[in-house]
Amino acid sequence: MKIINGDVNLEKLILTELPDLQDVQVRGGFYCNENYLQSLKGAPTHVSGSFWCSNNYLRSLESAPTSVEGSFYCINNYLQSLEGAPTHVSGSFWCSNNNLRSLEGAPTYVGGNFYCKNNNLQSLEGAPTHVGRNFSCSNNNLRSLKGAPTYVGGDFWCRDNRGIEITEEMIREVCDVKGEVYV
Repeated sequence: MKIINGDVNLEKLILTELPDLQDVQVRGGFYCNENYLQSLKGAPTHVSGSFWCSNNYLRSLESAPTSVEGSFYCINNYLQSLEGAPTHVSGSFWCSNNNLRSLEGAPTYVGGNFYCKNNNLQSLEGAPTHVGRNFSCSNNNLRSLKGAPTYVGGDFWCRDNRGIEITEEMIREVCDVKGEVYV
């Protein structure tokens, strides 16, 4: 496996596909945001820093790195699924502003924040079980809290959901929230 020490910056290059970096370990951040990517085919399998693929035309996270030690940003795409996302993200995971109807495929562990706001979620099934900091599922179509994280180390945001009225008590029944609950 080849190693790149430092960041790989491919942002805003009008790319429609990534170069083949599947056999590369990036010891730094990987930036392929603000392009015209429809796929992550060719992405490195391991990124020591953060991975940015926001503001593209992605419909899935297939071929995303299996390991990200920093944060993972896939905001403002056309994602319908999180299948292919890393299972463990040491930093934060941001998948807001997509077309997600499910969180299936999301990491099971997120050390930082997990934001899935502004999607079309009807439940939280597939959400990480452990979120080290804040969790936000605001502005969705939630019909239940089924699948909510069991632990949130910071605040839990669940405002402006069009499915059902959600109360603080409902959230604290299913999740050990260490911070505030905002409904």
